Amino acid sequence: MKCADYSVWQYMHLHPIRPQHRACEILRICYKGYELHHRSVFGCLSLRHPEPFFHMPRELLILRHAKSDWGAGVASDFKRPLAKRGKKDAPRVGAWLYREGLVPDLVVSSPAQRARQTVEKVCKSMDYSKKKIQWQDEVYGASLPNLLRLLGRCPLEARIVLLVGHNPGLEELVVYLAGDDLDEPADGKLLPTATLARLEMPNDWDALTSGCAQLITITRPRNLVD
Repeated sequence: MKCADYSVWQYMHLHPIRPQHRACEILRICYKGYELHHRSVFGCLSLRHPEPFFHMPRELLILRHAKSDWGAGVASDFKRPLAKRGKKDAPRVGAWLYREGLVPDLVVSSPAQRARQTVEKVCKSMDYSKKKIQWQDEVYGASLPNLLRLLGRCPLEARIVLLVGHNPGLEELVVYLAGDDLDEPADGKLLPTATLARLEMPNDWDALTSGCAQLITITRPRNLVD
């Protein structure tokens, strides 16, 4: 039986959930895998005349890798692993995303060691299978145009996308997408390690112009509540 065949309340009764799940996460689980035109907290319904209340926007989560270990003595920048602090921060980010109902539909990451370790720890905390992570070589050292092309290939059904990578490319991406909606932090650091930018995006991943997104939050690991 598809989710559209019964209400959210029936879904909740048949599939008990943990108290920390929010209503938005219940709906996201309810709809996952089904392309419906309109979605409602009152049930999985296709409405003939939808109101703005039923709009569920796309979101992009941009995460810089956690703190890396510069003294690891590895042969290349690509192989640099996480530091002790990075290993602590990464799962906290994942746990926060899980609590906020922001488990992504698609996870795209740089394959560099510090990014790989970060996203694997984040996904473990979100109960997101590591097998579903899409490793993209082009994210490592990517320029803004390359990142935009990468996002343009995201499937339409991906409502929440998590992108894990490196500066300066990720900072340039946030500035480009947010446009005038962005205020520079007091310390001048837009995306320190393990910092997450959350943006509301246009409906089409392939139509990302300057200022097209609305910045919702920039969350640093020190501000997360365990």
